[in-house]
Amino acid sequence: MPGRALASITLALGLAACSPPPDRSMAEAPARGGCAGEMQVVNVSSRTVDRLFLARLSLEGWGSDRLGQEVLRPGRSARYRPTAPGAQDLRVVWADGRTAELRRVDPCTTGTIRVEDAGLKAG
Repeated sequence: MPGRALASITLALGLAACSPPPDRSMAEAPARGGCAGEMQVVNVSSRTVDRLFLARLSLEGWGSDRLGQEVLRPGRSARYRPTAPGAQDLRVVWADGRTAELRRVDPCTTGTIRVEDAGLKAG
């Protein structure tokens, strides 16, 4: 019997060595619950965006500023890879303190958000 067990282990190891390498596209796929795409925020307004927030609907408050130490000047854009699918709210704060909000946007399926002088538009 011990010889049979050793032969089985040797056969299993030999078959494992012949198996194809793992699919790299699966290894690079987003983590469970994440998104495969990116969302682009384009500032076509005449003012600089100081802060940008993207918050889950289930959370209270806006969370942290996605721009961090950066600003989004007129004519510039920024890309974000959402961490979770589903409806979220987007808010921008211009340098002059004015704000605009866009509710119930799914950043996984919305390719571009336009920051315009009159507000925010998805599409």
